[in-house]
Amino acid sequence: MSKGNTKATVQRIGRSLSGMVMPNIGAFVAWGLITALFISTGWLPNEKLATLVSPMLTYLLPLLIAYTAGKNIAGLRGSVIACIASIGVIVGTDIPMFLGVMLFAPLAAWIIKQFDKLIDGKVKAGFEMLVDNFSLGIIGTLLAIVGYYLVGPFVAAITAFLTAGATWIYNAKLLPLISVFVEPAKVLFLNNAINHGIMGPIGIQQAAETGKSIMFLIETNPGPGMGIILAYWLFGKGQAKSTAPGAAIIHFLGGIHEIYFPYVLMNPALLLAVIGGGAVGVLTNVITGAGLVATPSPGSIFALIAMAPKGDTFWVLLSVLTSCAVSFGIGSIFVKRNAKRQPDDGSLAYAQQQMQSMKATSKGQLKPLAAKIVFACDAGMGSSAMGATTLRKQINKAGYDTKVLHSSIEDIPDDTEYVITQTSLANRARAKAPNAKVFTIDNFMNAQEYDAFIEELLK
Repeated sequence: MSKGNTKATVQRIGRSLSGMVMPNIGAFVAWGLITALFISTGWLPNEKLATLVSPMLTYLLPLLIAYTAGKNIAGLRGSVIACIASIGVIVGTDIPMFLGVMLFAPLAAWIIKQFDKLIDGKVKAGFEMLVDNFSLGIIGTLLAIVGYYLVGPFVAAITAFLTAGATWIYNAKLLPLISVFVEPAKVLFLNNAINHGIMGPIGIQQAAETGKSIMFLIETNPGPGMGIILAYWLFGKGQAKSTAPGAAIIHFLGGIHEIYFPYVLMNPALLLAVIGGGAVGVLTNVITGAGLVATPSPGSIFALIAMAPKGDTFWVLLSVLTSCAVSFGIGSIFVKRNAKRQPDDGSLAYAQQQMQSMKATSKGQLKPLAAKIVFACDAGMGSSAMGATTLRKQINKAGYDTKVLHSSIEDIPDDTEYVITQTSLANRARAKAPNAKVFTIDNFMNAQEYDAFIEELLK
């Protein structure tokens, strides 16, 4: 398998994992807030309300993930059978079964989907409902038994192994070294796979036992990315410098970390900066014992504060500050060096483009454009929503008006005419939407990157 295919496969797996979790992040936030507020060591201890914590963790959250996973694969029937199968996994163990559900629920939905294909057109009229209900019930029962006796104990063993490994790394004071792998993987748009597929399940297990986990702070820390953006803001040139202030707000306050990835990719030496910043941030949390009660999503500073348990807020903020400072310090060296080698060829062009756009905008109503445009990203949420908003503004500045949708790569509508996506996701977009014209960008905030598409659109 080629390097590109391997990366695409990993991204596809990450998309599948995040597709189960992302729609349910609000429920995780609710559980995190209830935990942070009402447990005995919380901000507002309440014995009765604290009884909500365990059922939500054990049953509600895994079943929501199962429901979403099943629906993504096989619609409502997939949702139902995914939940039936998952309850066997959940009850068959005495630990939160997020990893087991994320593995077994999609399989259950896939099985019912294949069964439905097998019997399609072969059921006699009048027996459709009978076959549908009993097939789902029988297959669901069998899968629940398999989940109880096989999947649950197997995943529990894997979780115990991973947790033991993470604990050993933590006790050996080696956890900061994990940034060597996490930070480069994030920049390759594998952040969702890392956060929701690895750190999340381990962190939830630890939080259930100790009330918090450092794992929730490894991938979600906005400090390393903020340091890179600040370095470009102060020492960069051209488009990188002019877009940095907006990127800082989106990244740090909005929690959309994908915004800083292009800044690193345009100067790969900056990987050293984010690795250094990430490692120092993790080290700070190791020394102070800081952690969060749940995954902060999006990775906004506000989300980190909300998920911090009582007594840890200052230490969490300190880890963000130290990681930002180190990333900025190292990143500034490379940004300055690169700025000296390259002329300032972006700011004037950008200003001219803005002027032309403003002149092209009519004082009256904007001219309507009949085109189905979709901005697609891996998860279909943060970065694609931001890209769609930016693109729509650029089209408006050109004097036209049209709706720009945002979606995940896997959910691009069949009738889409134009797809805009990140360069690293272009091949997946073309495979999913073969009849659409695919345009790629590297920097969401760079208005000029949308010019080629707008020119094509207005032909």
